[in-house]
Amino acid sequence: MATVTIYDQDKKQVGERELADGVFNTEVKEYLLHDMVRYQLAARRQGTAATKNRSAVAGGSKKPYRQKGTGNARQGTIRAPHFVGGGAAFGPSPRSYSFKLNRKVKKLALCSALSTRFQGEKLVVINQFSLDKISTKSFDQLLKRFEVEGVLVVIDQSDPKVELSARNLRNVKVLRAEGVNVYDILKYPNLILTEAAVAEIEGALEK
Repeated sequence: MATVTIYDQDKKQVGERELADGVFNTEVKEYLLHDMVRYQLAARRQGTAATKNRSAVAGGSKKPYRQKGTGNARQGTIRAPHFVGGGAAFGPSPRSYSFKLNRKVKKLALCSALSTRFQGEKLVVINQFSLDKISTKSFDQLLKRFEVEGVLVVIDQSDPKVELSARNLRNVKVLRAEGVNVYDILKYPNLILTEAAVAEIEGALEK
């Protein structure tokens, strides 16, 4: 099994831990990562873009002038798309952009994303992540000890002190283990996990 060093918050080595190969050291399948990122971004789209077609715009439905004798082309209504103020032709209408991915695909994609960070030596495991109070400065100093820029921090459970301390830091995001996802792992070049978060992720993905 793959092995990772465990640090404390002062970057002192406090032990080692074996990682599940099927979760953190599996074959990276880029096409699954691509599919999963598309899936996540598509699900985030609101799909509320809309235009009024000729039946929705204001205006009379009778002919604007008689059929013959004017020298103009015949017209049926001023609500037609080629009139100023007329309805839009083939415009967007509210829709859902989401599509289906199998559960197995989602699971394998997440394992591939975690494996990219482990195999690229961009994964750090610490025994715990805790702060005495809400402090952006303290959080930033902790990250500087590990010499990381652009980092996703994954904790095992809700911790307002940690989550709020990271809120104003650029290129830093804190997630709970239950919310870890492919898009955020790939968005941030470095990944920091608490030891408890590792256990929770392995427990969810090894089922």
